[in-house]
Amino acid sequence: MKKEYVSLWLLGAVLFLCSVHARGLRRCLISMDMHHVEESFREIKRAIQAKDTFQNVTILSASETLHSIKPEDVCCVTKSLLEFYVDRVFKDHQEVNPQILRKVSSIANSFLYMQKALQQCQEQRLCHCGQKATNATRIIHDNYSQLEVRSAAIKSLGELDLFLAWIGKNHEGTSTA
Repeated sequence: MKKEYVSLWLLGAVLFLCSVHARGLRRCLISMDMHHVEESFREIKRAIQAKDTFQNVTILSASETLHSIKPEDVCCVTKSLLEFYVDRVFKDHQEVNPQILRKVSSIANSFLYMQKALQQCQEQRLCHCGQKATNATRIIHDNYSQLEVRSAAIKSLGELDLFLAWIGKNHEGTSTA
């Protein structure tokens, strides 16, 4: 009888610790107003997507790549995609319209802020990178590299809503309204 109680207690303790660990990973990201980023993108989305000459090509391939990410890899993929946008997309994008340029700069600054938060999580070893996470980000980088740089930047900016929706879905309760 005592063995059953001990086993039940151990199972409960393990489940509790796993739950706390998983919630810690999800809380590791965003303490900022995502609505501001989403609104900035909505204001430029039509203009950006009008420049996209490759309507049948996708870089984020959301239906396969992002949706197959396990909860424990969300932090890693988010960090990698923020780096992708900051280090490649925003730098490769050349914009002449000052209103669009301001909005893109605002989004880039928000991504830098989120990147810093994730860097702290990674330093605390709360940002796990499994094989699926590594493969997903590699696929996105490969898709980007298959296009000419300017076209790839426009395509990636046009797909920013997919990434923002994915962040919203996977980091519920971590961003402030």
